[in-house]
Amino acid sequence: MKKAILSLILILVSSCVKDQNFDPPKSTCSLDLTANVTYAQVKNLYVDKTIQILEDWVIEGYVISSDKAGNFFSVLHFQDSPTSPTGGLQIEIDLRDSHVFYPVGSKIFIKLKGLYLGKSKEVFKLGGTFIAFGNVSVGRLPAVAIGNHVFVSCDEIVQLLPTLGTVDAVDNALANTLVTIEDVEFLEEELGLPFAVEREETERTLITCSDRELIVLNSGFSDFQAETLPEGNGSITGILIEDKDGFKLIVRDLNDIDFNQQRCEDLVDEFTSTQIFISELADPDNNIGARFVELYNSHTEALSLKGWTLRRYTNANTEVSSSLDLSELNIEALSTLVISPNAEEFERVYGSIPDFGVRTNSPADSNGDDNLELVDPFGVVMDVFGVIGEDGTGTNHEFEDGRAVRNLNILNGNPMYTFSEWTIYNDSGESGTIDQAQNAPQDFSPGIRD
Repeated sequence: MKKAILSLILILVSSCVKDQNFDPPKSTCSLDLTANVTYAQVKNLYVDKTIQILEDWVIEGYVISSDKAGNFFSVLHFQDSPTSPTGGLQIEIDLRDSHVFYPVGSKIFIKLKGLYLGKSKEVFKLGGTFIAFGNVSVGRLPAVAIGNHVFVSCDEIVQLLPTLGTVDAVDNALANTLVTIEDVEFLEEELGLPFAVEREETERTLITCSDRELIVLNSGFSDFQAETLPEGNGSITGILIEDKDGFKLIVRDLNDIDFNQQRCEDLVDEFTSTQIFISELADPDNNIGARFVELYNSHTEALSLKGWTLRRYTNANTEVSSSLDLSELNIEALSTLVISPNAEEFERVYGSIPDFGVRTNSPADSNGDDNLELVDPFGVVMDVFGVIGEDGTGTNHEFEDGRAVRNLNILNGNPMYTFSEWTIYNDSGESGTIDQAQNAPQDFSPGIRD
């Protein structure tokens, strides 16, 4: 009786131990499984909808995620090699403390027959299934079924070597694999904030010294949820995922973050210049789809247009009717930059591709009686065509059914419209303009300042 009572006490005590840092029993490992399919073959089964895998396939991988710190929940991420992986997957499992049974670096085999394969936010998932609103989706594999599909190899746990890279080097070939991103820091505006809002999935933003960004996804239930974001610069390791908004990183715990370097100095990458200006405006009489705006850089160096905008004031409006953000563009030295509201038609008519294809009703889509401003990153108007608040019809800044061309002796922008700097063609000839409608392509020269 005493022995029975003692055994019961030991069982009760051991069941209450909170520290579960122990190796899974060696007797549960598998010796007789061999992979017979690649990750690419598995992914190729998916065609636009969740399917059940019927092939008698086995896939192997190395565990790269851990739910020990609570930033992962009911999911196991794995990749095809401990170093230089070519692919990764995840399996949804209804199992808490899965890190105890599937430690990071352990080799696993997954019997795929009977599992479901789906895709959510660009991430391929394996698991069980559930139906919501008539749609079949991949869900957690029930705990009782996990042992029929997921097996731990008897091989020793290996050291994972994350793929080393930068934010610029991130691509979908690395999705669902373990990566280390170097030379990053958390956005200055987020410093002082916790990793996550309590009980809410929260995004925080990494940024490079050249202003490239990458989102870090944190659980509001993680052990480090309330910890303050570190202020330094350095490297961060995590599982890279991809969704419709781009790439995101999920760390396993705070040991994945090594920010022991000084933060970037403020990078000056926005420039102003009086030598960028509007050089041609087009409203062809025979084809409104062939409209365009041409800018010119008279400087002997290429210039970034980060922060620059082109604004249009329709007719007599004094408020901006539409604007274009030119931030992604550079304008080469002594060169033009052509903006088209209909890139396909532009190419058909002029035989070349515009530098920037934009939407209709944009500043590049004027019908000839509107006014335009070119504004630098600091909000200063560097060049203007027309008189803001004055409809161009019948004035010296009307180019309806015609063309407005900056005279070749003009090498700088002018924030005050000056008619003498322009040669203007239209269908009326009012106020000193030339009464001569212009047709595309013969009467226009997009990309050539002449």
